[in-house]
Formats: sequence, structure tokens, C-alpha cells
Amino acid sequence: MTITRRNLLQKLLLISAASLSIASFSTQTLAATAEDLDKDAAQALQTLYKSNPAAETLAAKAKGILVFPKIIKAGLVFGGSYGEGVLTKSAKHAGYFNSVSASWGWQAGAESYGYVVFLMSEKAVRYLDNSKGWELGVGPSVVVVNEGMAKNLSTSTLKGDSYAFIFDQQGLMASLSIEGTKITRIKR
Repeated sequence: MTITRRNLLQKLLLISAASLSIASFSTQTLAATAEDLDKDAAQALQTLYKSNPAAETLAAKAKGILVFPKIIKAGLVFGGSYGEGVLTKSAKHAGYFNSVSASWGWQAGAESYGYVVFLMSEKAVRYLDNSKGWELGVGPSVVVVNEGMAKNLSTSTLKGDSYAFIFDQQGLMASLSIEGTKITRIKR
């Protein structure tokens, strides 16, 4: 099979663009200290509570709250996202985690956003504590809450193990999803 010069150039450009887009966000998020993460997570929770009061209701019932204040996502055909966050249990810090995903397909752009996962059962907290990484969509069920659903959440309608809220979206990217994201414990 012969590769034409044009095909080779296209492939090299594609690989270069994907590498640059992933590298551009990874260097921005790696330098967070534990104190920075704690402060950013507290501010992110307050931002979420102001924009979505149902989240504060969930927080009161949650066994654990996993806060990722800033996820950076970038891609050009190949893409990825990265961010670091804090797990709290009973209002005390219980660990630090990263959130990583990779994707490919028709995509171009970059964005940042935050997300919070309310762990509603001891089973979900144990799974996070005992696993070597939690891939969202595998393990305890995760319900991604949108604005319409949030208005109907009450203590009698809570049936899931975990509820995720995505907030503070900025930038231009065609799609947003946390499905396929892997959450792994890190040391800080």
C-alpha cells in the first residue's frame, strides 16, 4: 500500500494538532497544591449551590461529595480532558482525585467546566475508596442532573447511587459528557 505525500501530510498535521491540544490543557492543571484544590473546591460548591439549589439539598443527604472545580477539555479529532478534585465526607477532606478522559471523532475546540458528584450511598463511597479508579458509567450508577431534572429532585425521588452536576461551562466545544471519565486517587 502506498501512502501519498498528501495523505502523509494530513496524518502528520492531525497527530500534531491532537498532541498540541492535549498538551495545552495538561500543563495548566498539574500544578495545583492541596490547599489550592481545597479552596477551589469550596468556591466551586458555592457557585453550584447558587445556580442550582437542588444540589445543596443533595449535599445534606450525601455520604460523600466529589468536587472537580475545573476540568479542561480540548480536542481536534483526538481529544482529552483532565482536572483534579477533592472528596469530602462529613465536611472533612477525605482524599484527592483526578478526572481523565480521552475521545476521538468529529470534535474541535477547547472548554473548561466543573462537576460535582454527590455519593448518596455507602456502597458508592466504598467503591470509590476501594477501586483503583472509577470509570463513570461502570460501577455505581451515576445520574447526570440537568436543570429540568434538578427542579423535580426531592428526598422521595432520590434512587441513584450518585448524582453529578456539570456547571460553569466556558469555551467552545461541540459536546460535553462525563461518561467514560476515569476518576483515580492521587496524592497531594
